[in-house]
Amino acid sequence: MSAPAASGRVAPSDIEAKLRQIRQELNRTTQAARPAGLAAAGVAVVAVVALAFVLGRRRGRAGRTVVEVRRV
Repeated sequence: MSAPAASGRVAPSDIEAKLRQIRQELNRTTQAARPAGLAAAGVAVVAVVALAFVLGRRRGRAGRTVVEVRRV
């Protein structure tokens, strides 16, 4: 990246170079954080499924109806 001219003006090429630099850094950071994000997402999915199972099972026990059939 070239330094701005002595007059203090910023050329479009300076802006483009800085944006390219930011994009490269963002891509590197994203690639580094991806495995941790996938692991966290997996743990969250398992936790939600387990919670739904436990709550559904609890509700099923509480709402269980006992029906007696008697023959006369």
